[in-house]
Amino acid sequence: MTALSPRRSAARSRIAAVGALAVAGALVLTGCGDQTGAGDGDGKAKDGGKGNALFAKLPEAVQKKGTLEIGTNAEYAPMESKEGGQIVGVDPDIAAALGEKLGVKVKFTDAKFDTLVTGVNAGRYDLAMSSITDTKARQEGLDEKGKKLGSGVDFVDYFIAGTAVYVKKGNPQGIKSIEDLCGKGAAVQQGTTYEAALKTASKKCTDGGKPAIKIESFENDTEAQTRVRAGGAAAGVNDYPVAVDLVRKAGGGKTFEIVGEQYEAGPFGIAVDKKNTKLRDAVKEALDAIIKDGSYKKVLEKWGAQTGAIDAAAVNSGK
Repeated sequence: MTALSPRRSAARSRIAAVGALAVAGALVLTGCGDQTGAGDGDGKAKDGGKGNALFAKLPEAVQKKGTLEIGTNAEYAPMESKEGGQIVGVDPDIAAALGEKLGVKVKFTDAKFDTLVTGVNAGRYDLAMSSITDTKARQEGLDEKGKKLGSGVDFVDYFIAGTAVYVKKGNPQGIKSIEDLCGKGAAVQQGTTYEAALKTASKKCTDGGKPAIKIESFENDTEAQTRVRAGGAAAGVNDYPVAVDLVRKAGGGKTFEIVGEQYEAGPFGIAVDKKNTKLRDAVKEALDAIIKDGSYKKVLEKWGAQTGAIDAAAVNSGK
């Protein structure tokens, strides 16, 4: 979920064309607690790790079980969502490609977004991959007020995206940007960086003598969308590629529209426990490998998200 980053202008030029997203297949924005494999049919790596130099670089525990357990929040098409009980999208397909390079299976578990990082720290997942914006606060285990919540995580950064404001079709309240939300209701998923963005924008409202934004935070993004659709909130805030996909699909393109341009672009990262540097480094090397051999590009093209591509993997590049 999108970060508050100063890299806006540089990143915008790389992802402005995301508005042309053409995602294959209809994806359902739902959330439940089942587990779904991703990868070559059933999530199996093609070579099972035999003769694989990257497999040898994985932690022994991962080698023994032969599977990477990955936590996600599957309601962010085209990045990750549910289709026929299976988790599909950019992230599962990138993870499957990484699994092939590493010689292991990948298995996704759908969970609440704000439990993913703590799940990695607690050992429930080897990785978390769910459009998670790499930020310094998450790296250090801090909440939005700087309070220490945990040990933090390292990120292997694999994608760039910005934040978008979306409204009901026809824009009945005349919203042009996040600055126009002073005194109005805005729906958002709790625990995301764009919830923090709304709080920052609300403070600017009050500092300027205007009413605060009436922020409504929901457990999942589907509830936030419903609030905007029903007219209970003037706007919703989401990751730009997710908002574009929502606008294109909801009601056959007749329910929502995006206002203004995306802003505050930053990197999405694969979260790894800070103590697990061996896994972090192996994942980074695998990501560089799929970028080099073109399989990374093919995944992004499949989901119409190629304008968020990076040229090389990075660790903890978020601000």
